[in-house]
Amino acid sequence: MIISASTDYRAAAQSRLPPFLFHYIDGGAYAERTLQRNVQDLADVALRQRVLQDMSGVSLDTELFGERLSLPVALAPVGLTGMYARRGEVQAARAAARKGVPFTLSTVSVCPIEEVAPAIARPMWFQLYVLRDRGFMRNALERARAAGVTTLVFTVDMPTPGARYRDAHSGMSGPNAAWRRMLQAATHPRWAWDVGVRGRPHDLGNISTYRGHPTGLADYIGWLASNFDHSISWKDLEWIREFWEGPMVIKGILDPQDAHEAVRFGADGIVVSNHGGRQLDGVPSTARALPAIADAVQGELRILADSGIRNGLDVVRMLALGADGVLLGRAFVYALAAAGEAGVANLLDLIEKEMRVAMILTGAKSIADIDRRLLVRDA
Repeated sequence: MIISASTDYRAAAQSRLPPFLFHYIDGGAYAERTLQRNVQDLADVALRQRVLQDMSGVSLDTELFGERLSLPVALAPVGLTGMYARRGEVQAARAAARKGVPFTLSTVSVCPIEEVAPAIARPMWFQLYVLRDRGFMRNALERARAAGVTTLVFTVDMPTPGARYRDAHSGMSGPNAAWRRMLQAATHPRWAWDVGVRGRPHDLGNISTYRGHPTGLADYIGWLASNFDHSISWKDLEWIREFWEGPMVIKGILDPQDAHEAVRFGADGIVVSNHGGRQLDGVPSTARALPAIADAVQGELRILADSGIRNGLDVVRMLALGADGVLLGRAFVYALAAAGEAGVANLLDLIEKEMRVAMILTGAKSIADIDRRLLVRDA
């Protein structure tokens, strides 16, 4: 049964990718209950259908952090995107730029900042973790600023990696992982030729640039694990707020008290997120957490949300629950893996069409009209 374009792209990605890569993007932490709830709880949000509302002139344009967007959507930072298609970050960024929405480059991207930024016609966003190696953080911020990055997305929900058991089973990590990955690549020749051979170098471009030598997939887990900082607190972000002159967004907020802390810190925005169910399994879905956070801080900063969004109807649901915009993660990576830049462009076009249908049938002429009045209570 066809549920959405994202569902179709997921199936195509699974067929094309070596299992270690498919399960890395598809999986979550522990028993993956939060991963499942993200999708189901959002799908269960019921909308009020309205009729005879004169819905001529519907507009999906919006503004975030001083940028005019064609949709209230940005592509989320996803590590190793360049392993899902040849120089995948560049392909995804081009599709986003053509659509008039931001692309967010991950700290642990395959393509470095200096490769992605010149390839697109609009400024991009950049995501950064709090790491023990403050020299790397400062170097990344300096390079992002030099490349014209407008908005910094600071991920704070990874003081330690979540327990992602799928990765050990799939060959992403665990015993004999390198040999298992090589065997899987050999049995997926289209991917092996297009990405495995033509998509080199396969290293963590931003980290390699800083270290002065390649940092490949074999180093990925070890380098990150040794650099995550369990001691981080709000005071550790103060020097970044002073250094970074542009908008700063705190990603990984799931509790109203932490949202208040982000306001006190001086953040321009937050991302309500449970990291796609990849960190602490058992926490609430983003759809359930969002309304209370919006009630606590709406109007004091911009609120974005991610986790579980698979189509344009889900975007409208998140906006009705209190978000000003959303980040797409898995949905765009599935499309990228299946059909490259064209797949991401097609997905964004479909999301726009799905949003437009939902807005017409709920009586929302503009993004500002999408609020809790669109929700069916106790559905």
